[in-house]
Amino acid sequence: MIYKEEHRALINTVRDFAINEIHPFIEGWEKEGMFPAHSVFKKLGSIDLLGITKNTKSGGMGLDYSYGLAFAEGLGHAWDLGIITAIGVHTDMATPSIDRFGSDELKKEFLEPSIKGEYVAALALSEVGAGSDLAAIKTSARKDGDDYIINGGKMWITNAKQADFFCTLVNTSDDSPHKNKSLVLVPASTSGLKVGNKIEKLGQLTSDTAPVYFEDVRVPKRYCIGNEGEGFNIQMQQLQEERLFLAVSVIAVLEKCIKATIEYCKDRPAFGKSIIENQHIHFRLAELQTEVEALRALSYQACELFMTGEDMTYLASMAKLKSGRLSREVSDICLQYWGGMGYTWENPASKVYRDGRLTSIAGGTDEIMLQVICKKMGIL
Repeated sequence: MIYKEEHRALINTVRDFAINEIHPFIEGWEKEGMFPAHSVFKKLGSIDLLGITKNTKSGGMGLDYSYGLAFAEGLGHAWDLGIITAIGVHTDMATPSIDRFGSDELKKEFLEPSIKGEYVAALALSEVGAGSDLAAIKTSARKDGDDYIINGGKMWITNAKQADFFCTLVNTSDDSPHKNKSLVLVPASTSGLKVGNKIEKLGQLTSDTAPVYFEDVRVPKRYCIGNEGEGFNIQMQQLQEERLFLAVSVIAVLEKCIKATIEYCKDRPAFGKSIIENQHIHFRLAELQTEVEALRALSYQACELFMTGEDMTYLASMAKLKSGRLSREVSDICLQYWGGMGYTWENPASKVYRDGRLTSIAGGTDEIMLQVICKKMGIL
């Protein structure tokens, strides 16, 4: 896949937004424990960046997924994976199912304000005992006339403290685990819904993450996305795009980390010369940059498959696996070259070190990706 002029223009627009509207405020938002999602999303919505691949009838741009990929890549210039992930949850994880399978009524009520940046969306899938294994969720929705009554709890929910609604996976019958689940939209203001305390995470401090509890939460059945019982399949389809978003959005972050490390190593003297002059160091940095380019190529190839209507699960899983492991490798090696400064809080290598670690966990762990890849290889 090769970006056209239109893709480059989009990346430049997103990059400028990331550099001017996000990056300068990261330090303060980290100290506050979250970024102002409504304010940032409203700005993104005002320049049509929250509905790039969404249907034009709902206010989207109606562009193909390659432009969504360009958006994810451009966001990397914010250099904060907490905010990047929060935006991706809104654009690529919590709202695509509404766009594709939701009724006109749901699109009007939830999708349109999300595209405008008036709403902040969250995806409520994981539970304490069901992270990668979504078939094991326990949260249930009992039918009561024209309503569902939801009980249960969700864990590790990004945007939870600021969300206006939750795209929630629930059990709506006693059928088999892959046929009894539905995606139901639950407004945050609904009686019985409670958002727990913000979780103090290792990294991605700008992103608010919290548990969500449902106690006799009553919502109309019309808030179900698609047909009842199709929630698991809908979510599995959507996961591939989520994983590709996560893979692509770290590319610019890793490149910036490498470049910043090169500049630091040029200025850091040791034994009468700058440490960048050590062959081991400049060769290793060249190897890391090569790996980043390999991740980009793999991600583009996965996108191309998706664009032609083919299954990208194999390559998207590889890209997701590669992005998580490369985030750890790049940040760890770069941190080492920063020496004692690398072990301090305020430097780019240590930030990527703590923020990037989640990439091997969120959206499917490395181990899950390996299982998927093995199945596609015919090993399992």
